[in-house]
Amino acid sequence: MFTGLMLNTWIAATAVAVIAGVTGFFAVLRGSTFAAHAIPNGAFAGAAGATLLGFNPLAGLAVFSVAGALGIAGLSRRARSDVATALTFVLMLGIGALFVSWSTEYAQEAYALLFGEVFGVAQDEVVPIVVLGAVSIAAIVVMFRPLLLSSALPEVAAARGVSARRMELAFLIVMALATSMTVPVVGALLMFSLMIGPAAAARALTARPGLAMALSVVIALVTVWVGIVVSYQTNWPLGFFVGVAGGVFFLGGQAYAAARRRLAVRVA
Repeated sequence: MFTGLMLNTWIAATAVAVIAGVTGFFAVLRGSTFAAHAIPNGAFAGAAGATLLGFNPLAGLAVFSVAGALGIAGLSRRARSDVATALTFVLMLGIGALFVSWSTEYAQEAYALLFGEVFGVAQDEVVPIVVLGAVSIAAIVVMFRPLLLSSALPEVAAARGVSARRMELAFLIVMALATSMTVPVVGALLMFSLMIGPAAAARALTARPGLAMALSVVIALVTVWVGIVVSYQTNWPLGFFVGVAGGVFFLGGQAYAAARRRLAVRVA
């Protein structure tokens, strides 16, 4: 289980879990969960186009993910954020449908991109995934303080000269890079659960930002690692276990938060 292609699986899945936990924390904190869902699903069009042209699908994912982030940020200036995200999502899906219609041999690749193919991660795919993950983490570290301030206290951030639009654009681009590397592992449809489930559970467990981010990463790692082992043993898709685990962790976090509130009321 830890040799050959499976070693690629463990490396890629670990990198994906770390970046999903970090970016997911800010996505939940900023209320950008819809964008976290729309960008990787819309970027599916880029992978389809890259495959048709004979390029690496990961390159197409990255290009369309960044284009989607720029589209959401640009349209948000003239429309509500959710409307801008929906319009960008629909446009990218339409382009993806067109690309798929031009190919009669795309069914297997499309299924892999939508639902992931973690046990089929090749050696040449590991390096781009790790590099994109490192770039995303580095970007989050650089802008951590202003991003955290604009996410939690936007009025205070504005008073201190932190541009909300610039922070939104920067975060969307980072999230685009992060999601573009997660798609080949857990899939465009189920990446959302890995990014949002652990982060939402962590937010329910603690209000301290640093601890919540660390817990988000830990929960994402546990989700992926346990999912790989069980998927390997049962031959069931990893995406199923990732989706279920994300929901279980979130419900567990909510139950813990509710119990803590009831205990506080009784003590008071």
